[in-house]
Amino acid sequence: MNATPAATDSTPSAIAFIGGGNMASAIIGGLIRQGVPAAQIEVVEPWAEARAALLSQHGITAHEAAGPALARAGTVVWAVKPQTFQEAAQQARAHTGSAVHLSVAAGIRSDSIARWLGSERIVRAMPNTPALIARGMTALYARPQVTAAERAAIERIIATTGEFLWVDDEPQLDAVTALSGSGPAYVFRFLEAMTEAGAAMGLTRAQAHQLAVATFAGASELARRSDEPPEVLRQRVTSKGGTTYAALQSMEQDEVPQRFMRAMEAARERARELGDEFGA
Repeated sequence: MNATPAATDSTPSAIAFIGGGNMASAIIGGLIRQGVPAAQIEVVEPWAEARAALLSQHGITAHEAAGPALARAGTVVWAVKPQTFQEAAQQARAHTGSAVHLSVAAGIRSDSIARWLGSERIVRAMPNTPALIARGMTALYARPQVTAAERAAIERIIATTGEFLWVDDEPQLDAVTALSGSGPAYVFRFLEAMTEAGAAMGLTRAQAHQLAVATFAGASELARRSDEPPEVLRQRVTSKGGTTYAALQSMEQDEVPQRFMRAMEAARERARELGDEFGA
């Protein structure tokens, strides 16, 4: 995997979104903050509540169905559920032949997308939910037919949601899905457990929650800034016979690390299954 710095040039003149849910809204919000006019953003969203939210939050009047307005977009972002992608593509492909396509749909492989859209200019992305606050982590894979200029245009879009990196092989996106795509849920589950434990030991739930969230945030930032690997940082906190050592020994006895790795493998396997199930 190769990290790529965010580009700073202007975004394409028109961008279309197929699907207007949370992830699309996060990207749209980032684009608008970067100065892209709402009038240069087209959205197709069948659900009335989601269309109303786009209008109130971003000033965008979304379309209920795909139509000729999509033809002015140089980039089309596919933010649909895996099970609805093929049908949405069939409805939109007549209007998107000149665009480069960016898919944020989990599991759907670029071969399927290319076949459905009749285009080889496909980029797949695996973002995560911190994109909602511009702190996301997104992995990108481009088919060979995507030009350098088109890759740069995709980077400018994704950079509005946080960090990104490119992967060289499409199957790596399944591992990305298991690690960073699903990763926020793992963090939230650990926060739940730490909060519950703190409350059980006599803290208020509010106190335990504040302590747990601040600990995750601080430790993550320390890992980001440090040149040392997590193993060394962990050892620096752990004195043999101390409180941290006792907790870590308990985790080892319960095989928490091994169980966690098996959980991530289950997530990767489900990503593969999604491609098989909905990418026919």
